Amino acid sequence: MLPNATIREILRMYRSGEVSEDEAAAAIEGLRIDVLDGMARIDAGRSVRCGMPEVVLAEGKDPLTFAEIMLAQVKAAGRCIATRVSPAHIEALRSRLPSDIRMEHREAARAVILSTGNGPDPRGGTVAILTAGTSDIPVAEEARLIAEEMGCDVRTAYDVGVAGIHRLFSALKDLIPADVFIVAAGREGTLPAIVAGLVDRPVIGVPVSTGYGYMGGGEAALASMLQACSVLAVVNIDAGFTAGAFAAQVAHGGGRR
Repeated sequence: MLPNATIREILRMYRSGEVSEDEAAAAIEGLRIDVLDGMARIDAGRSVRCGMPEVVLAEGKDPLTFAEIMLAQVKAAGRCIATRVSPAHIEALRSRLPSDIRMEHREAARAVILSTGNGPDPRGGTVAILTAGTSDIPVAEEARLIAEEMGCDVRTAYDVGVAGIHRLFSALKDLIPADVFIVAAGREGTLPAIVAGLVDRPVIGVPVSTGYGYMGGGEAALASMLQACSVLAVVNIDAGFTAGAFAAQVAHGGGRR
C-alpha cells in the first residue's frame, strides 16, 4: 500500500512512472474489506478513498482484541493510528509487535502509530492549533497528530484562553500564515469565536470536556460555539480526530493539490 495516497495520486504516480502497474494495482486493491475473525472489518482502503489514515478507537475495546485489529490494519495498509489508548492497550500491543513493525507512542495525544515504512508524505498546507487552557492539550494533540499524518505542517499555541486574553494576541502573530485554525476550549468555550473574529481563515471549534458544574463536560462549550456570532465550524465534544482530519482537508484545498 501507498500510505495516505488517494486514487487520484496513485493514478498520477503510475502515469509518471513513479510506481509500477503491480504497485498501483496493489494500492487500489486496498479498497477491499478484510474480516478479522468475525469480530472486525478491516478497512484497508480508507487512505485510498479518503486521503486520510485509518484510525482505531481503542477506548472500549478489549486490549487483546485491540492489538489484533491494529496489527491486521497495519499489515493491510502500511500505517495505522489508534486514539484513546490506555496503558493496557499499549502493553498488549508491545507484547505482540513483530520486529518489522514500528510503534510510536504519542503520550500527550493518548495515541499510538504503527507503521511498516516511512512516515506520511508532505502534502502542503498549514494548520494552526490553539487551546484555551492546558487541560485542553490532549484533544489538541490528537488533532495535531491527525493533521500531521495527513501531510500538513502544524503550528501550535497553547494556554491562550480568555482568562488572560492578552496572551492570545502575541501567539497569533506566528500563526497568521496558517490555512485553517483549530481552537480547543472547555468551560464556556469562548476562544474559538474570538479567534474567528480576528483571522481571515476558516476556524474549527473543538469543545472540550474540561468544564464542571452546570452544563459541564463540554456541553456549555459546545452550546457557546454553536451560538457564536463569528463564523466558525464546530465538531463534537473532544473530537480531536475529526477536527484534525477536517482541517487537513481544508489545508489541502479540498484534496486537489
